[in-house]
Amino acid sequence: MAARQRLVLVTVFLMALTTLAVPAGAERDGPPRSLRFATFNASLNRFNAGDLVSELDAALAGVVGPQLGAVLEIIDRTSPDVLLVNEFDYDGDHAAAAAFAELTGYPYWYTAPSNTGIPSGQDLDNSGGVGGPGDAFGFGFFPGQFGMAVFSRLPIDTDEVRTFQTFLWADMPDAMLPMNPDGSSWYSDDALAVFRLSSKSHWDVPVRHNGKVVHFLVSHPTPPVFDGPEDRNGTRNHDEIRFWADYISPARSGYIYDDDGGWGGLEKGANFVIAGDQNSDPRDGDSVPGSAQLLLESPHINTKVTPTSTGGVWAAGQGAPNDTHLSDPAYDTADFSEAAFGGPGNLRADYVLPSKALRIVDAGIFWPAPGEDGFELTGFGFPVVSSDHRLVWVDVWVPGA
Repeated sequence: MAARQRLVLVTVFLMALTTLAVPAGAERDGPPRSLRFATFNASLNRFNAGDLVSELDAALAGVVGPQLGAVLEIIDRTSPDVLLVNEFDYDGDHAAAAAFAELTGYPYWYTAPSNTGIPSGQDLDNSGGVGGPGDAFGFGFFPGQFGMAVFSRLPIDTDEVRTFQTFLWADMPDAMLPMNPDGSSWYSDDALAVFRLSSKSHWDVPVRHNGKVVHFLVSHPTPPVFDGPEDRNGTRNHDEIRFWADYISPARSGYIYDDDGGWGGLEKGANFVIAGDQNSDPRDGDSVPGSAQLLLESPHINTKVTPTSTGGVWAAGQGAPNDTHLSDPAYDTADFSEAAFGGPGNLRADYVLPSKALRIVDAGIFWPAPGEDGFELTGFGFPVVSSDHRLVWVDVWVPGA
Protein backbone atom coordinates (compact mmCIF):
# COMPACT_ATOMS: atom_id res chain seq x y z
CA MET A 1 0.00 0.00 0.00
CA ALA A 2 1.26 3.47 -0.88
CA ALA A 3 0.91 4.87 2.64
CA ARG A 4 3.10 2.10 4.04
CA GLN A 5 5.60 2.35 1.21
CA ARG A 6 6.12 5.93 2.24
CA LEU A 7 7.18 4.75 5.66
CA VAL A 8 10.49 3.56 4.27
CA LEU A 9 10.88 6.29 1.62
CA VAL A 10 10.10 9.34 3.73
CA THR A 11 12.88 11.82 4.48
CA VAL A 12 13.25 12.99 8.06
CA PHE A 13 12.12 16.62 8.40
CA LEU A 14 14.40 19.21 9.98
CA MET A 15 12.09 21.21 12.23
CA ALA A 16 11.98 23.10 15.48
CA LEU A 17 9.32 21.49 17.62
CA THR A 18 8.34 24.83 19.09
CA THR A 19 7.02 25.84 15.66
CA LEU A 20 3.31 25.25 15.23
CA ALA A 21 3.22 25.01 11.43
CA VAL A 22 6.13 23.62 9.51
CA PRO A 23 6.87 24.42 5.86
CA ALA A 24 8.83 21.54 4.37
CA GLY A 25 7.90 21.84 0.74
CA ALA A 26 6.11 24.00 -1.78
CA GLU A 27 2.58 24.23 -3.06
CA ARG A 28 2.10 22.09 -6.15
CA ASP A 29 2.70 23.97 -9.40
CA GLY A 30 0.43 23.84 -12.42
CA PRO A 31 -2.79 25.31 -13.83
CA PRO A 32 -5.69 26.31 -11.58
CA ARG A 33 -7.33 23.29 -10.02
CA SER A 34 -9.89 22.37 -7.43
CA LEU A 35 -8.83 21.87 -3.84
CA ARG A 36 -9.91 18.98 -1.65
CA PHE A 37 -10.77 19.89 1.94
CA ALA A 38 -11.48 17.04 4.34
CA THR A 39 -12.27 16.19 7.93
CA PHE A 40 -11.56 12.87 9.62
CA ASN A 41 -12.24 11.93 13.21
CA ALA A 42 -9.54 9.28 13.06
CA SER A 43 -9.86 7.98 16.63
CA LEU A 44 -6.15 8.53 17.26
CA ASN A 45 -6.79 9.32 20.90
CA ARG A 46 -4.92 7.03 23.26
CA PHE A 47 -5.26 6.05 26.94
CA ASN A 48 -2.14 7.76 28.24
CA ALA A 49 -0.21 10.94 27.47
CA GLY A 50 2.63 10.09 25.11
CA ASP A 51 1.11 6.86 23.79
CA LEU A 52 0.29 8.37 20.39
CA VAL A 53 3.80 9.80 20.01
CA SER A 54 5.30 6.39 20.77
CA GLU A 55 3.01 4.69 18.27
CA LEU A 56 3.81 7.20 15.53
CA ASP A 57 7.54 6.95 16.22
CA ALA A 58 7.25 3.18 15.86
CA ALA A 59 5.43 3.66 12.56
CA LEU A 60 8.25 5.85 11.29
CA ALA A 61 10.55 2.95 12.11
CA GLY A 62 8.36 0.63 10.05
CA VAL A 63 6.14 -0.90 12.76
CA VAL A 64 2.58 0.16 11.94
CA GLY A 65 -0.38 -1.03 13.99
CA PRO A 66 -3.54 -2.10 12.14
CA GLN A 67 -5.73 0.83 13.21
CA LEU A 68 -3.11 3.45 12.38
CA GLY A 69 -2.34 1.65 9.13
CA ALA A 70 -5.99 1.79 8.09
CA VAL A 71 -6.16 5.51 8.91
CA LEU A 72 -3.05 6.19 6.83
CA GLU A 73 -4.43 4.19 3.92
CA ILE A 74 -7.73 6.09 3.94
CA ILE A 75 -5.90 9.41 3.87
CA ASP A 76 -3.65 8.14 1.09
CA ARG A 77 -6.61 7.00 -1.03
CA THR A 78 -8.62 10.20 -0.61
CA SER A 79 -5.57 12.50 -0.83
CA PRO A 80 -6.96 15.74 0.70
CA ASP A 81 -5.11 18.98 0.07
CA VAL A 82 -6.14 20.29 3.49
CA LEU A 83 -7.13 17.87 6.24
CA LEU A 84 -8.45 18.24 9.79
CA VAL A 85 -7.86 15.24 12.04
CA ASN A 86 -10.08 15.13 15.12
CA GLU A 87 -9.34 12.96 18.16
CA PHE A 88 -5.61 13.43 17.72
CA ASP A 89 -3.85 13.71 21.08
CA TYR A 90 -1.98 16.98 21.57
CA ASP A 91 1.47 17.08 23.12
CA GLY A 92 3.41 20.18 24.11
CA ASP A 93 6.37 19.34 21.88
CA HIS A 94 4.08 18.80 18.86
CA ALA A 95 5.88 15.52 18.29
CA ALA A 96 2.71 13.64 17.30
CA ALA A 97 1.76 16.19 14.65
CA ALA A 98 5.30 16.29 13.27
CA ALA A 99 5.47 12.50 13.03
CA PHE A 100 2.02 12.20 11.44
CA ALA A 101 2.93 14.85 8.86
CA GLU A 102 6.01 12.83 8.02
CA LEU A 103 4.02 9.61 7.70
CA THR A 104 1.40 11.18 5.45
CA GLY A 105 3.70 13.41 3.41
CA TYR A 106 2.08 16.73 4.27
CA PRO A 107 4.62 19.58 4.11
CA TYR A 108 2.63 21.91 6.38
CA TRP A 109 0.82 21.31 9.63
CA TYR A 110 -0.70 23.18 12.54
CA THR A 111 -1.59 22.17 16.07
CA ALA A 112 -2.34 23.98 19.31
CA PRO A 113 -3.51 23.14 22.83
CA SER A 114 -6.92 21.60 23.48
CA ASN A 115 -9.17 22.27 26.47
CA THR A 116 -9.56 18.54 27.01
CA GLY A 117 -8.08 17.30 30.26
CA ILE A 118 -7.12 20.77 31.54
CA PRO A 119 -8.38 21.11 35.13
CA SER A 120 -10.91 23.90 35.62
CA GLY A 121 -10.65 24.00 39.40
CA GLN A 122 -14.45 23.90 39.54
CA ASP A 123 -17.05 21.17 40.06
CA LEU A 124 -18.37 21.34 36.50
CA ASP A 125 -20.21 18.02 36.62
CA ASN A 126 -21.78 18.82 40.03
CA SER A 127 -20.47 15.57 41.50
CA GLY A 128 -19.71 17.16 44.86
CA GLY A 129 -15.94 17.12 44.35
CA VAL A 130 -13.37 18.78 42.12
CA GLY A 131 -11.07 16.79 39.86
CA GLY A 132 -11.10 14.21 37.11
CA PRO A 133 -12.11 14.36 33.45
CA GLY A 134 -15.63 15.64 34.13
CA ASP A 135 -14.26 18.80 35.76
CA ALA A 136 -11.78 19.59 33.01
CA PHE A 137 -12.57 22.40 30.56
CA GLY A 138 -13.18 19.61 28.06
CA PHE A 139 -13.60 15.94 28.92
CA GLY A 140 -10.26 14.17 28.96
CA PHE A 141 -8.05 12.10 31.25
CA PHE A 142 -4.94 14.13 30.44
CA PRO A 143 -4.32 17.54 28.85
CA GLY A 144 -4.66 17.33 25.09
CA GLN A 145 -6.46 13.98 24.87
CA PHE A 146 -8.97 14.03 21.97
CA GLY A 147 -7.23 17.10 20.49
CA MET A 148 -6.91 17.95 16.81
CA ALA A 149 -4.41 18.89 14.11
CA VAL A 150 -4.46 20.33 10.58
CA PHE A 151 -2.30 18.97 7.75
CA SER A 152 -1.93 20.76 4.44
CA ARG A 153 -0.29 20.77 1.03
CA LEU A 154 -0.96 24.50 0.91
CA PRO A 155 1.10 26.99 2.89
CA ILE A 156 -0.43 27.92 6.25
CA ASP A 157 -0.30 31.61 7.19
CA THR A 158 0.78 30.98 10.77
CA ASP A 159 0.99 34.69 11.60
CA GLU A 160 -2.73 35.03 10.92
CA VAL A 161 -3.99 31.90 12.70
CA ARG A 162 -6.60 32.69 15.34
CA THR A 163 -7.47 30.38 18.23
CA PHE A 164 -10.43 30.67 20.58
CA GLN A 165 -9.53 28.16 23.27
CA THR A 166 -10.22 30.49 26.21
CA PHE A 167 -13.39 32.21 24.96
CA LEU A 168 -15.91 31.99 27.82
CA TRP A 169 -19.29 30.41 27.20
CA ALA A 170 -21.01 33.09 29.28
CA ASP A 171 -19.61 35.78 26.94
CA MET A 172 -21.74 34.51 24.04
CA PRO A 173 -24.88 36.68 23.82
CA ASP A 174 -28.02 34.65 24.53
CA ALA A 175 -25.90 31.60 25.29
CA MET A 176 -27.87 28.39 25.80
CA LEU A 177 -26.50 27.88 29.30
CA PRO A 178 -27.94 24.76 30.96
CA MET A 179 -30.62 25.05 33.61
CA ASN A 180 -31.83 22.70 36.30
CA PRO A 181 -35.45 21.50 36.09
CA ASP A 182 -36.37 24.04 38.79
CA GLY A 183 -35.10 26.91 36.63
CA SER A 184 -31.85 27.54 38.48
CA SER A 185 -28.49 27.59 36.71
CA TRP A 186 -26.71 24.25 36.48
CA TYR A 187 -23.35 26.00 36.82
CA SER A 188 -22.38 28.16 39.76
CA ASP A 189 -21.33 31.77 39.24
CA ASP A 190 -17.74 30.76 39.99
CA ALA A 191 -17.90 28.01 37.35
CA LEU A 192 -19.39 30.32 34.70
CA ALA A 193 -16.62 32.84 35.39
CA VAL A 194 -14.05 30.36 34.03
CA PHE A 195 -16.06 27.95 31.84
CA ARG A 196 -14.72 27.89 28.29
CA LEU A 197 -17.11 27.42 25.37
CA SER A 198 -14.85 25.13 23.33
CA SER A 199 -14.64 21.55 24.54
CA LYS A 200 -11.42 21.30 22.49
CA SER A 201 -10.83 24.61 20.70
CA HIS A 202 -11.96 26.63 17.69
CA TRP A 203 -9.26 27.58 15.15
CA ASP A 204 -9.22 29.85 12.11
CA VAL A 205 -6.33 28.47 10.04
CA PRO A 206 -5.73 30.49 6.82
CA VAL A 207 -4.23 28.55 3.91
CA ARG A 208 -2.92 30.18 0.74
CA HIS A 209 -3.56 29.07 -2.84
CA ASN A 210 -2.30 31.03 -5.85
CA GLY A 211 -2.46 34.34 -4.00
CA LYS A 212 -5.87 33.67 -2.43
CA VAL A 213 -6.67 32.86 1.19
CA VAL A 214 -9.14 30.28 2.42
CA HIS A 215 -9.91 30.27 6.14
CA PHE A 216 -10.09 26.68 7.40
CA LEU A 217 -12.45 26.94 10.39
CA VAL A 218 -12.08 23.82 12.50
CA SER A 219 -13.45 22.48 15.76
CA HIS A 220 -14.87 19.40 17.47
CA PRO A 221 -17.92 20.19 19.64
CA THR A 222 -18.72 17.96 22.59
CA PRO A 223 -21.12 15.04 22.04
CA PRO A 224 -24.65 16.04 23.11
CA VAL A 225 -24.91 13.08 25.51
CA PHE A 226 -23.46 11.85 28.84
CA ASP A 227 -25.44 14.37 30.88
CA GLY A 228 -28.83 14.66 32.60
CA PRO A 229 -32.08 16.62 32.22
CA GLU A 230 -30.12 19.87 32.25
CA ASP A 231 -28.66 18.78 28.86
CA ARG A 232 -25.40 20.59 29.57
CA ASN A 233 -23.53 18.78 26.80
CA GLY A 234 -26.37 19.21 24.32
CA THR A 235 -26.56 22.95 24.92
CA ARG A 236 -22.79 23.31 24.78
CA ASN A 237 -22.71 21.39 21.50
CA HIS A 238 -25.34 23.78 20.13
CA ASP A 239 -23.36 26.88 21.09
CA GLU A 240 -20.05 25.44 19.88
CA ILE A 241 -21.70 25.03 16.47
CA ARG A 242 -23.31 28.46 16.74
CA PHE A 243 -19.87 30.01 17.29
CA TRP A 244 -18.93 29.44 13.63
CA ALA A 245 -22.37 30.53 12.41
CA ASP A 246 -21.78 33.85 14.19
CA TYR A 247 -18.09 34.07 13.22
CA ILE A 248 -18.89 34.03 9.48
CA SER A 249 -21.69 36.61 9.91
CA PRO A 250 -20.19 40.12 10.27
CA ALA A 251 -23.40 41.47 11.78
CA ARG A 252 -23.25 38.92 14.62
CA SER A 253 -19.55 38.38 15.32
CA GLY A 254 -18.64 41.54 17.21
CA TYR A 255 -18.69 39.82 20.61
CA ILE A 256 -16.07 37.22 19.65
CA TYR A 257 -12.52 37.57 20.98
CA ASP A 258 -9.53 35.33 20.29
CA ASP A 259 -6.74 34.11 22.54
CA ASP A 260 -4.51 37.05 21.54
CA GLY A 261 -7.12 39.71 22.31
CA GLY A 262 -8.38 40.29 18.77
CA TRP A 263 -12.09 40.94 18.26
CA GLY A 264 -14.69 40.05 15.67
CA GLY A 265 -15.06 37.40 13.01
CA LEU A 266 -14.43 37.07 9.30
CA GLU A 267 -14.65 40.04 6.99
CA LYS A 268 -17.48 40.11 4.48
CA GLY A 269 -16.59 38.13 1.36
CA ALA A 270 -13.81 36.08 2.94
CA ASN A 271 -13.41 32.55 1.60
CA PHE A 272 -13.76 29.82 4.22
CA VAL A 273 -14.36 26.13 4.78
CA ILE A 274 -15.90 24.97 8.06
CA ALA A 275 -14.78 21.45 8.97
CA GLY A 276 -15.03 19.07 11.88
CA ASP A 277 -16.89 16.45 13.81
CA GLN A 278 -19.85 18.59 14.86
CA ASN A 279 -21.50 15.70 16.72
CA SER A 280 -24.89 16.80 15.44
CA ASP A 281 -27.22 15.23 12.90
CA PRO A 282 -29.83 17.63 11.50
CA ARG A 283 -32.74 15.22 12.08
CA ASP A 284 -31.63 12.27 14.23
CA GLY A 285 -29.75 11.63 17.46
CA ASP A 286 -29.68 13.58 20.71
CA SER A 287 -28.48 17.05 19.75
CA VAL A 288 -30.58 20.14 20.45
CA PRO A 289 -33.02 20.48 17.51
CA GLY A 290 -31.74 22.97 14.98
CA SER A 291 -28.07 22.77 16.00
CA ALA A 292 -26.70 21.50 12.68
CA GLN A 293 -29.11 23.79 10.84
CA LEU A 294 -27.25 26.79 12.24
CA LEU A 295 -24.65 25.97 9.60
CA LEU A 296 -26.67 24.08 7.00
CA GLU A 297 -29.17 26.93 6.67
CA SER A 298 -26.68 29.79 6.89
CA PRO A 299 -26.89 32.18 3.94
CA HIS A 300 -23.09 32.33 3.94
CA ILE A 301 -22.54 28.60 3.30
CA ASN A 302 -22.72 26.58 0.07
CA THR A 303 -24.79 23.44 0.70
CA LYS A 304 -25.72 22.69 -2.92
CA VAL A 305 -23.83 19.38 -2.79
CA THR A 306 -24.02 16.99 0.16
CA PRO A 307 -21.31 14.31 0.48
CA THR A 308 -22.65 10.76 0.21
CA SER A 309 -21.50 7.14 0.40
CA THR A 310 -22.81 3.72 -0.53
CA GLY A 311 -21.56 2.29 2.75
CA GLY A 312 -23.81 4.54 4.79
CA VAL A 313 -26.86 3.26 2.95
CA TRP A 314 -25.77 -0.34 3.49
CA ALA A 315 -24.99 0.22 7.19
CA ALA A 316 -28.49 1.61 7.81
CA GLY A 317 -29.63 -2.01 7.78
CA GLN A 318 -27.76 -2.76 11.02
CA GLY A 319 -30.95 -2.39 13.04
CA ALA A 320 -32.81 0.02 15.31
CA PRO A 321 -32.79 2.95 15.64
CA ASN A 322 -31.48 3.28 12.07
CA ASP A 323 -34.76 2.03 10.61
CA THR A 324 -36.63 4.97 12.17
CA HIS A 325 -34.11 7.68 11.34
CA LEU A 326 -35.30 10.61 9.25
CA SER A 327 -32.03 11.68 7.61
CA ASP A 328 -30.90 10.08 4.35
CA PRO A 329 -28.44 7.32 5.37
CA ALA A 330 -26.32 8.20 2.34
CA TYR A 331 -25.37 11.33 4.30
CA ASP A 332 -24.31 9.44 7.45
CA THR A 333 -20.68 9.85 8.46
CA ALA A 334 -20.48 7.88 11.71
CA ASP A 335 -21.19 4.22 12.49
CA PHE A 336 -22.25 4.35 16.12
CA SER A 337 -23.57 1.37 18.04
CA GLU A 338 -27.22 0.44 17.66
CA ALA A 339 -30.02 0.54 20.22
CA ALA A 340 -29.23 -2.93 21.55
CA PHE A 341 -25.92 -1.53 22.82
CA GLY A 342 -27.35 1.79 23.99
CA GLY A 343 -26.20 3.76 20.97
CA PRO A 344 -27.95 6.24 18.65
CA GLY A 345 -27.25 4.32 15.44
CA ASN A 346 -25.57 5.85 12.42
CA LEU A 347 -25.59 9.64 12.11
CA ARG A 348 -24.36 12.53 10.03
CA ALA A 349 -21.84 14.02 12.45
CA ASP A 350 -18.91 15.23 10.31
CA TYR A 351 -19.10 18.20 7.95
CA VAL A 352 -17.07 20.08 5.35
CA LEU A 353 -18.95 23.28 4.49
CA PRO A 354 -17.49 25.83 2.06
CA SER A 355 -18.50 29.47 1.76
CA LYS A 356 -20.96 30.60 -0.91
CA ALA A 357 -18.27 31.86 -3.29
CA LEU A 358 -16.47 28.51 -3.40
CA ARG A 359 -17.98 26.36 -6.14
CA ILE A 360 -18.33 22.71 -5.17
CA VAL A 361 -16.92 20.42 -7.86
CA ASP A 362 -17.35 17.09 -6.10
CA ALA A 363 -17.86 15.64 -2.62
CA GLY A 364 -17.92 12.29 -0.90
CA ILE A 365 -17.59 10.17 2.21
CA PHE A 366 -15.05 7.35 2.38
CA TRP A 367 -17.43 4.57 3.34
CA PRO A 368 -17.42 1.69 0.84
CA ALA A 369 -20.13 -0.94 0.96
CA PRO A 370 -19.27 -4.66 1.18
CA GLY A 371 -17.68 -5.84 -2.05
CA GLU A 372 -16.37 -2.37 -2.88
CA ASP A 373 -12.70 -1.48 -2.83
CA GLY A 374 -11.65 -0.20 0.57
CA PHE A 375 -14.41 -1.81 2.64
CA GLU A 376 -11.75 -3.55 4.69
CA LEU A 377 -10.56 -0.13 5.91
CA THR A 378 -13.88 0.73 7.56
CA GLY A 379 -15.44 -2.69 8.14
CA PHE A 380 -18.35 -3.40 10.39
CA GLY A 381 -18.89 -3.52 14.15
CA PHE A 382 -16.44 -3.24 17.01
CA PRO A 383 -13.57 -2.93 17.55
CA VAL A 384 -13.45 -0.52 14.64
CA VAL A 385 -10.93 -1.11 11.87
CA SER A 386 -9.97 2.56 11.54
CA SER A 387 -12.56 4.75 13.28
CA ASP A 388 -16.27 4.88 13.99
CA HIS A 389 -16.26 8.05 11.87
CA ARG A 390 -15.65 8.34 8.14
CA LEU A 391 -13.45 10.78 6.25
CA VAL A 392 -15.58 13.44 4.53
CA TRP A 393 -14.22 15.50 1.63
CA VAL A 394 -15.35 18.33 -0.63
CA ASP A 395 -13.60 19.60 -3.77
CA VAL A 396 -13.96 23.34 -4.42
CA TRP A 397 -12.81 25.95 -6.91
CA VAL A 398 -11.41 29.12 -5.35
CA PRO A 399 -12.47 32.13 -7.43
CA GLY A 400 -9.57 34.06 -8.91
CA ALA A 401 -6.97 31.49 -7.86
